Amino acid sequence: MPKRRGAYAWPAMPEDTLRWPGGWARLGPWRGHTDVAYLAVGARRPPSDEIVARCIRLLRGKGYQSVVTNALGPAETLPFVDAGFSVRERLHLLAHSLVDLPPIQNSTRRARPSDRSGVLEIDARAFLPFWRLDDESMTSAIDATPATRYRVIDVDPRLAAYAITGRAGRVGYLQRVAVDPEMQGQGLGSSIVADALRWLRRHRAERALVNTQMDNAPALGLYQRCGFEEMPTGLCVMSRAL
Repeated sequence: MPKRRGAYAWPAMPEDTLRWPGGWARLGPWRGHTDVAYLAVGARRPPSDEIVARCIRLLRGKGYQSVVTNALGPAETLPFVDAGFSVRERLHLLAHSLVDLPPIQNSTRRARPSDRSGVLEIDARAFLPFWRLDDESMTSAIDATPATRYRVIDVDPRLAAYAITGRAGRVGYLQRVAVDPEMQGQGLGSSIVADALRWLRRHRAERALVNTQMDNAPALGLYQRCGFEEMPTGLCVMSRAL
């Protein structure tokens, strides 16, 4: 199994949206799966037990067999635990102050439409099957924030790494970072992360956030070398059968 170096992207799938004071939940398919649903919550106030129950009823009515949430903070998980969800994946959450930035050792360039198949191949090699992006979810990751930077690194004659970076207000997000496992150890990950951080600082972001799997030691080491610090509490992805 190849080592994984990457950050998750949690694109919204706005097929159905439920709203409550202080938040929303969006429901749709998980990355092309017809039997697995994606429930993405955005909230200053966690959903009530009734909102979660309504989500489950809607998804059952559409024929889904199971559901996966976006990455949730500790307070957001409580109504999901009460509704029978369990932890599918625990994630490190890291933050960067954008003060001291790592050097760029390898040049990046803007991704072109013709790069899409190569980028998806890198993603498939860098992530386990369930977490890989397909074409639709790649587009959702690019469109997930008001401002986006989408860059690649070439190691002739092939693509070797890519990053999707988002910005919303003063906060930046490393939406997706992946290095071809065969190309690791050449400073490509550090360079593409450094490019993302410089872009965020130029646009007056005050911090950058990224998450990665608990067992993804290469990615965690990369972000820490680039100056990210682990937050006291992490995130988790919840799931349940329907």
